[in-house]
Amino acid sequence: MTLLVRLRGQGPKYHQIYCSLRRDILEGRLRPGTRLPATRILAADLSVSRTTVVLAYRQLFVEGYITGRVGSGSFVAPTLPETMLSPPDRRPVGELTASETSSAKDKKRPSPLSAYGKQIVDVSPLPVPGQKKSHTALRYDFKIGQPAIEEFPHETWRRLVQRRVRSLSVLSLNYGDPRGYSPLRGAIAEYLDRARAVKCRPEQVVVVTGSQQALDLVTRILVDRGDKVALEDPHYQGARQIFLSHGASLIPIPVDKEGLRVDSLPKRRSETENLKMVYLTPSHQFPTGAVLPLSRRLALLGWAKKHDAFILEDDYDSEFRYGERPVESLQGLDREGRVIYVGTFSKVLYPALRIGYLVLPPSLLPSLTAAKWLTDRHTPSLEQEALADFVSRGHFERHLRRSRLRNASRRDALLESLEHHFGKDVKISGTRSGIHVLVELRTLRPSRLNALAQKAAKAGVGIYPITPYCINPPKKAAFLLGYASLSEKQIRDGIRRLAELMKKG
Repeated sequence: MTLLVRLRGQGPKYHQIYCSLRRDILEGRLRPGTRLPATRILAADLSVSRTTVVLAYRQLFVEGYITGRVGSGSFVAPTLPETMLSPPDRRPVGELTASETSSAKDKKRPSPLSAYGKQIVDVSPLPVPGQKKSHTALRYDFKIGQPAIEEFPHETWRRLVQRRVRSLSVLSLNYGDPRGYSPLRGAIAEYLDRARAVKCRPEQVVVVTGSQQALDLVTRILVDRGDKVALEDPHYQGARQIFLSHGASLIPIPVDKEGLRVDSLPKRRSETENLKMVYLTPSHQFPTGAVLPLSRRLALLGWAKKHDAFILEDDYDSEFRYGERPVESLQGLDREGRVIYVGTFSKVLYPALRIGYLVLPPSLLPSLTAAKWLTDRHTPSLEQEALADFVSRGHFERHLRRSRLRNASRRDALLESLEHHFGKDVKISGTRSGIHVLVELRTLRPSRLNALAQKAAKAGVGIYPITPYCINPPKKAAFLLGYASLSEKQIRDGIRRLAELMKKG
């Protein structure tokens, strides 16, 4: 028989064939009892392998759309539920007819969403502010938190992944330890001890799908609705969204040139009641780049002990320091089991890897491990195994050293360009570490920041105002410039174009 099968949707070819046949059945173009083409004939018509068509037919059979057996003839099922045979409603989701609108006015339906379901839409807008896609291609996009993906050692990584794929065993395909692949946890613990002065055993490391999941899991096990969380202001917006989505009451703590103002943390009993933790980025404050000095670190540990609170230390890009040794972690100073340490590979390797890690005080290990198990069982095993090889064989630290050198050159190009085109009209902070800087425009009012960013985007230059990262409105006009993913020439050309744009008003 002749049958026009169109590939529909995205994904593997077998799924597209499945979607095409399923739609034809549901819309009545293939009536009950109709014989389907033989798999080899349809495969030839579509220029795909017979196995691809067999997989599509098998899925239709499992779901009850067709009957018979592959090889002896396949037919559209003689009986289907009436609702399945009805043409699909082509109205956009949420669109009402006139009668439905009138009825909706007469009685208001209660929302089916939970408090969490309602809250998460409000606090987690997508795309993330500061990372919105522009209709104009951003030729000079100073996006933050973006490593130079094209400089990642892809060939080395490919070989390690292929080696692991070739050696897959039945055990490798089963559920793994929710805390993560044991050799990777060991490699992480060794690296953190050597590079960040983190004191832990591999048993205290939990591998997660990125630092965002780490923040979410910690909040789940520590914070009830109405509990208080103190955090830097300004701060990493993704953390704020997590805390708010769980119903936390936020206490913004000001930041100065030395980071979190520890002396501004709540002290009275009424203020610290139900204050579960303080979140901060002590080794490279986000977004200002300030580094918390030893005196404040010790004062913060003392405060946490006195008020029975935890400290959530986000060490998101502390590997990148220029001209000086990386600052040792806050966790390495902790003697009371108060510090929860969060790290990620996304800022050094590539964001899509989605592997981060937590170092936990022993008291929190059982509950967080259980939360991880309930959330997604465990982080994907293959990537963990390849990453363990990547770290233990020295590839990670070699890549890190090369990245530091390249990022230092790009940072220098950015600072030179800002000095050349703006001079004393700008104040720059966060230059000693990380992969972005904070630029304060002394000649601009804070209220004009978003307009400037939109104007720059139309000219192909992406700059990111500090506003979305603040709870209290910023007193100065400042924006963030990431530089790791741009070449030195792109950096110089982009800053020149931004300066020309501002001169035109």
